[in-house]
Amino acid sequence: MFQIEDGLAGVESLPRVRAKGRYLFAGEDKFFIKGVTYGPFPENSRGEPLPEDATVDHDFELMRRAGVNAIRVYYVPPRRFLDIAARHGIRVMVGIPWPQHLCFLDQWEVKEDIQKTVREAVASLAGHPAILAWLIGNEIPSHIVRWHGAGKVEKFLAKLAAIVREEDPEGMVTYANYPSTEYLRLPFLDFLSINVYLHDPKAFRSYVKRLQNVAGELPLVLSEFGMDSLRNSEEHVAETLSWQLASAFELGVSGTMVFAWTDEWYTGGHLIEDWKFGIVSDVRKPKPAYKAVADVYRQKLPMLPANAPFISVVVCAYNAESTMDGCLKSFAKVAYPHFEVIVVDDGSTDATGEISDRHAAAAPYIHVIHQPNLGLSAARNVGMNAARGEIVAYTDSDCYVDPHWLHYMAWAFTDERFIAVGGPNLAPLEDNRTAACVAVSPGAPTHVLLTDEIAEHIPGCNMAYRKEYLAGIGGFDATYRAAGDDVDVCWRLQDQGHIIGFSAAMTVWHHRRNTVSAYLKQQKGYGRAEALLLPKHKTRFNMLGNSRWAGRIYGDISGALLAARPIVYHGAFGMGLFQTLYEPKGSLAAYLPLSMEWMVLAVAAMLAAPLSYVAGGAGLVMAAMTLAFVAYRVSKARLPECHDTMASRLTIAGLTLAQPVLRGWTRYKTVWGLRSAAGRNACPLPLADTAACDEADLPRVGILGRLAATGGILAHRLSFHRFFWNNKGLERDELLGSIIGLMRTLDVSYALDSGFAASSATPPWDLSVKGGRLTTARLRVTVENHGGEKRFVRMAGSVLPSGLSTAALAVCLGLAAGFALVQPAVALAACALALGLAGWMVAGLYRAASLVATITQYVMVTRPGCSMTEPKDERVARVVRPQKAADADADAAAEAGAAEPAVETVAA
Repeated sequence: MFQIEDGLAGVESLPRVRAKGRYLFAGEDKFFIKGVTYGPFPENSRGEPLPEDATVDHDFELMRRAGVNAIRVYYVPPRRFLDIAARHGIRVMVGIPWPQHLCFLDQWEVKEDIQKTVREAVASLAGHPAILAWLIGNEIPSHIVRWHGAGKVEKFLAKLAAIVREEDPEGMVTYANYPSTEYLRLPFLDFLSINVYLHDPKAFRSYVKRLQNVAGELPLVLSEFGMDSLRNSEEHVAETLSWQLASAFELGVSGTMVFAWTDEWYTGGHLIEDWKFGIVSDVRKPKPAYKAVADVYRQKLPMLPANAPFISVVVCAYNAESTMDGCLKSFAKVAYPHFEVIVVDDGSTDATGEISDRHAAAAPYIHVIHQPNLGLSAARNVGMNAARGEIVAYTDSDCYVDPHWLHYMAWAFTDERFIAVGGPNLAPLEDNRTAACVAVSPGAPTHVLLTDEIAEHIPGCNMAYRKEYLAGIGGFDATYRAAGDDVDVCWRLQDQGHIIGFSAAMTVWHHRRNTVSAYLKQQKGYGRAEALLLPKHKTRFNMLGNSRWAGRIYGDISGALLAARPIVYHGAFGMGLFQTLYEPKGSLAAYLPLSMEWMVLAVAAMLAAPLSYVAGGAGLVMAAMTLAFVAYRVSKARLPECHDTMASRLTIAGLTLAQPVLRGWTRYKTVWGLRSAAGRNACPLPLADTAACDEADLPRVGILGRLAATGGILAHRLSFHRFFWNNKGLERDELLGSIIGLMRTLDVSYALDSGFAASSATPPWDLSVKGGRLTTARLRVTVENHGGEKRFVRMAGSVLPSGLSTAALAVCLGLAAGFALVQPAVALAACALALGLAGWMVAGLYRAASLVATITQYVMVTRPGCSMTEPKDERVARVVRPQKAADADADAAAEAGAAEPAVETVAA
């Protein structure tokens, strides 16, 4: 261990801070950076850009009184300075200056000089306990990044990071970015540092939430923010810093650096006197901002919200003896004051029950319920019913929770929009090699985000609900015994118009499957779950039976090879202040090469090579595309250094190939098996009307009767009919205005009905949306007035190939038929062209259908008062059946002399 010099050898050494997941740790304790920036200053008597030692000592004493535990300097200080910092318990983030304002990559001499500067700076101080982290750069100007290209800048910064780690293996590395180059991807850092100057509370909070998602699995540190007290009153500066610090830690940042400690600021060869950002004056007199910072920094972080709710945590377990002890031990470190843990032992045959009972005997907040094996959903409902809290949180028995998991959950629920909240689940670094490979293979449980704070799906290992709303939909559907129940609940809540929130700070550690067989078994379970979800949520699946998410799957790189590249908003001439990276939503075509259907077709085509060289060639091309996708995923997978071997990469390749085949096969097998069973217990209504079976028939038909409608799913892709209730007086023109606004936001081409397009032979439409060059979605809407502000909204239309694409396909097929006997080569070429055109059309149809789903989801989320259930006190929802069935009811009612047709009802 490093020994303190200059007579300070008796001072106890500080443990080096390290990054783990989304947080920083000093030893075993979580470490929050409570920092200020320091300097630069005029040169002291030693020629250093620092005050004299006595002033430094006085500064550090004042800092410690305010709770400051770290400083950021913009130069490489002498070792003596770090000794003084260590004596006061202050850690130093060292910035290494180099000419980043120049086009530094254009000359190899400049690049070599920068790398030499970094190496010498780190070598001079390596291992000192006061070193918090090394800053390898600060705010490379956006026009310089634009000149070189982001990729080249990223590679150069990665080289600098590698140099730092060579010289100081225990030191952390970061780079101080800013909004104008937010799009730089720097996963090699230990934590993400961002300089942010936003003084509007809403904008500041929104941007911090965005930065949490930009950071991914790295901790986030706000490395600069502050306000000038010359242009603003000192009281206003203090008030702003107070809410900025409180908001930042509430949203889960790992640290903050307030700019600056003192008004004394020297740069460009002279003192700056027309800016005063310090929380103390140039003569070290505390300003109101000093007290505001101290009021936050002196507290134990993170702080609790006012009236923190009682939270019931439900852990469902079945034969989980290998992880149960670690799961329950983690709650002993939870500092939240009002919570309970309910363990539901779902008929375990191993020592799970005994382990749980032992923890319950030692910890009064743990309660154990033993029951026969009824399945995951039933166990979660038992936990919900036993919960005493107004918030019911769920995690799995193979997880352990962050000590502040419930703190951030409570903060997330202060937003009254959210009736449910989820967070990320990270793979523990201590897991074995197979688990590390599984963590970066496809099919892992993860969240799907619509925005930086709104989720479409939150995984079962990290989700929480307001109990009244979860109970209001009847809890979890017991049909799903092992998986899929979390997806079903999220979609049912959203169908009622509710919003699900996301908190990037609300973290749990989730052990991945540690054997290949366990991973494959898990994927088979997911395939069965998709088969059960498919008929219940038909519009949320694509034509291949895969989930069609409206949002972005967090961390998914499966289809990145063919997906549209991320878009950076630079602003005119690259002058945008917030140059943000926008990730486009993946299309079906981008995911096809890793689908079971594609792989089966490729193998079939290659087997047909003896009969047709064209088919064999097409099969080889398809197989090559699949292997290219696999190679891309393997190359981009991030593994812990101890597991990053060739064997690990080959394991990931094998799992990437096996997962879609096994999951898809299980899904098809389950669907067909249940359809056969449904045929023996068919609903008396036609297949298209199974959703309208009377409640009395549901116990007999159950999920099997609903599955009988699976065969008609593809037909529903080309025509659609969406409907929902609204209790806020939504009118047709408002609805159309919202949809048009969405199209403009998405920059999607659309056309409005001119009034002359409709004819007796053409269905009327209000809006025509381009799904690509070859497809179009046509939409019509109407709003029924049911009295007061109650409205019933209908959206219908069709997804069609364009006339040009249809004509081109017909021409290709005609050429193939005409030259089949005369010129076989021309016929084969025409067939191949027709096949490619047809595939392009199918992909375009899928994109157009996805756009329709996005429109519906957008309207449901953004327009107040929208719900799938009729707005009235009784928990009964009307089921609007297909028009043919409704007409039949009307005819029957007329014959019987009834006043109006009967309407089927089911429980909400």
